[in-house]
Amino acid sequence: MTSEPEARGTVDTADSAWDNARAQLDEVADLMGLAPGVHEILRSPKRALVVSVPFRMDDGTTRVYEGYRVHHNVTRGPAKGGVRYHPAVNLNEVKALAMWMTWKCAIAGIPFGGAKGGISVDVRSHSRSEIERMTRRYASEILPFIGPERDIPAPDMNTDEEIMSWIMDTYSMNTGFSVPGVVTGKPVAIGGSRGRAGATSRGVMYTIFSTLRALNLSIDEVSVAIQGYGKVGGYAAQLLHDAGCRVLAVSDVDGGLYREKGLDPEAINRYKQDSGTVSGFPGAEPITNDELLELDVDVLVPAAVEGVITVKNADNVRAKILCEGANGPVTFEADKILNERGIHVVPDILANSGGVTVSYFEWVQDIQAYFWSDEEVNDRLRLIMEKSYEEVHELAAEKGLSMRQAATWIGVSRVAEAHQMRGLFP
Repeated sequence: MTSEPEARGTVDTADSAWDNARAQLDEVADLMGLAPGVHEILRSPKRALVVSVPFRMDDGTTRVYEGYRVHHNVTRGPAKGGVRYHPAVNLNEVKALAMWMTWKCAIAGIPFGGAKGGISVDVRSHSRSEIERMTRRYASEILPFIGPERDIPAPDMNTDEEIMSWIMDTYSMNTGFSVPGVVTGKPVAIGGSRGRAGATSRGVMYTIFSTLRALNLSIDEVSVAIQGYGKVGGYAAQLLHDAGCRVLAVSDVDGGLYREKGLDPEAINRYKQDSGTVSGFPGAEPITNDELLELDVDVLVPAAVEGVITVKNADNVRAKILCEGANGPVTFEADKILNERGIHVVPDILANSGGVTVSYFEWVQDIQAYFWSDEEVNDRLRLIMEKSYEEVHELAAEKGLSMRQAATWIGVSRVAEAHQMRGLFP
């Protein structure tokens, strides 16, 4: 008995990240006439690991969480992708993020494949020492998957350079010698790259500037709203403010702020450092995250989590430009609505690739044991971001595609070409 073929190019009612990632691939595979065999390979991850992560709590009891590490594709080079700690982390989300990372690396011309990992955990309920023990146990469980020539983790949501140093140390203790190239986004003192901490934010800024030039808009006095005031959104707000943009609104998980004349990110940073949130910042109007997404601004930057713009609110988005700082903030069907309404959407696989680009720089520096200055890192990042944007924009104009379709087309075509060149083993 044969089964019915799986429906493609649509998403189910759950609108999950994995549904959206596959729908984006299926749509572009049909548009570009991708070979069916390659399409089938790219629709599923190469390998996926689910691990149990037991660790000791400060009170002596044992807690167990579930962790993941997924390699979507390694045809163009070692797997590359972040590690996130969040209660919503699950296998399908990690698979989607790994797929997007594959396209992201290919668009930027970086010789990596896509990976992702994480633990389903609320870090706010644990002490720093508990997070360290959890991280080291997670690193021990995924040791067969990672390595400087196999898979190079990096920071993501709720992980940072110190957590990367713990993963590096755990890996190095098991190999018997220091292996700085096993992770990126680590402290400069142990082989990290200058410019890595703010690379994703800086890449978002470069992409916004490329978009403004393409649309013949001036940088001065451009109004911006940013959802997600974390490591990406917070620094992006500062960079855009310093460049002359008016940052009218920002938000985090607890709520947001709005000020018509513009906010001062430096003052907000000081307030958040003391209070742990932007909510309640004096001198600004409180707004919700939903209200922020519907503000009348030139540029909207969703930089929090995936799936915040759906068919339910896509018609209410009033920004001229939507630049995805987060991964997958716009669902597949919502993306169609935004494009039909003439909103210029810069997709995540292009807009937030600054982090993986400078991670690549860090990996290269570790291998060479020769390190670059901040200026060298930032200049090289700008050149790659601008070149990637131009290639995507030109293809979109040439073939009448959306920016997301064009970016996915370029990423998929480069991975497909590598598959065809290498052939199928055995």
